[in-house]
Amino acid sequence: MKDVVRYLILSDLHANLDALDAVLADASGAWDRMLVLGDLVGYGAEPNQVVDRVRALKPIAAIRGNHDKAACGLDDGSQFNHVARLAAEWTGGQLTAGNREYLRQLPSGPIQVDALVEICHGSPFDEDQYIFDGHDASDALLTATRPLCLFGHTHLPVMFRALAETVQGSVPDPDVDTALRLESGARYLVNVGSVGQPRDGDPRAAYGIVDDGSREVRMRRVLYPVESAQRKILAAGLPASLANRLAIGR
Repeated sequence: MKDVVRYLILSDLHANLDALDAVLADASGAWDRMLVLGDLVGYGAEPNQVVDRVRALKPIAAIRGNHDKAACGLDDGSQFNHVARLAAEWTGGQLTAGNREYLRQLPSGPIQVDALVEICHGSPFDEDQYIFDGHDASDALLTATRPLCLFGHTHLPVMFRALAETVQGSVPDPDVDTALRLESGARYLVNVGSVGQPRDGDPRAAYGIVDDGSREVRMRRVLYPVESAQRKILAAGLPASLANRLAIGR
């Protein structure tokens, strides 16, 4: 008999330890294995602490994001805006040698986790591609090799469902815990949102649980001490806009 596994889904942590700790506390006891969808660092003030925490929890699969690549020197960040580039350069200067090498060794994705789940950062055909709408989702679903493809990068919670030739998208209600049932024969593309820097107008940290026994994706939002994360960003000398945006979830 197949063992039932509950996956904790973390994406776009962005060096926000306060948000990560709140998510881990909220999810305590509800997961068996961890999946990390990239961008552990960038923007936030605690890159080493976040990488250390993730490494200690031994995710069974973790992939890199564009900010991870820029911070560890795999990418020059030339495609970033000015603020993002400043944050990447600052982060690169803060990383310990061990954490820099950890980020350098993260694979690009997609990774096929099991018969149900695969993960990517941007999309399954391009790790840096953003998926915003149904057209983007249709292209991604053509490339995905598992019934459920989990992605990040946009920081926006969204669910796309494909059945036959039809692709439908929906945005979860942030005020209600969302449980998406995975229908047999359908394919899904899901972003559970960002742990460390939400951008849907809700400042609460976002994460997901995939239960392969009940074939559900559960999406949750969690309050965390935003003011603490803001103070750390300002104390580090990072741009104030990075602190301000946390309060409005943009």
